[in-house]
Amino acid sequence: MQFQRYGVYYTPHPGALADFGKSWLGWDLVSGQTVAHPEMDGLPRPVADITATPRKYGLHGTIKPPFFLAEGADAGELARRFEALCTTLAPVTLGGLVLARLGGFIALKVDGDQTPLANLAGAVVRELDDFRAPPTEAELARRRKAKLSAKQEELLAQWGYPYVMEEFRFHITLSGRLGSDVEATMDALAPHITPLLPRPFEVDSLTLVGEDITGKFHEIHRQTLSG
Repeated sequence: MQFQRYGVYYTPHPGALADFGKSWLGWDLVSGQTVAHPEMDGLPRPVADITATPRKYGLHGTIKPPFFLAEGADAGELARRFEALCTTLAPVTLGGLVLARLGGFIALKVDGDQTPLANLAGAVVRELDDFRAPPTEAELARRRKAKLSAKQEELLAQWGYPYVMEEFRFHITLSGRLGSDVEATMDALAPHITPLLPRPFEVDSLTLVGEDITGKFHEIHRQTLSG
């Protein structure tokens, strides 16, 4: 399959959380197939509406944000470099994951200090950056609609994305912007997902992903961190 963009994600290992997440979002990036949404009482909107925005990405936490390949860069070489890099990076163990409100949307975030994971993500961003094409003016303008800080502007210019390095905040997105429906959605979702959340939360592998021409993301290769 040909891909138009590439990225590096954390994706849960096969298991209860991965199974629930692909059903909740309606997309399995491992198999590259749509998945039926769960039946769930108490939601203020249909699951399909709640998850429309993050669906195409699959259940994931971003490590290196999606990017177009630089001129002359090769997808096969990117995969090889990704695999080699993972052999130099050590697994990270954190306190756990919790369901949280992040602005107007719902996500899983790290419970406790995320510095080791931020350092891991920073290394991936740096070491694979020569594969990234510079952002277009349209991409820059879209990012700047978020009213970036001076530091975020600096990161956008250097790395093509404003929320890396010092501004990195790991999260696994579970919804689009919900406005006044955030709390009711969290209340309905919590009993289903909270028992599935890992404690401790170990990141012992990373996943190279690709975006197809329809905008949906697929797993290309999961690689164990063995440094």
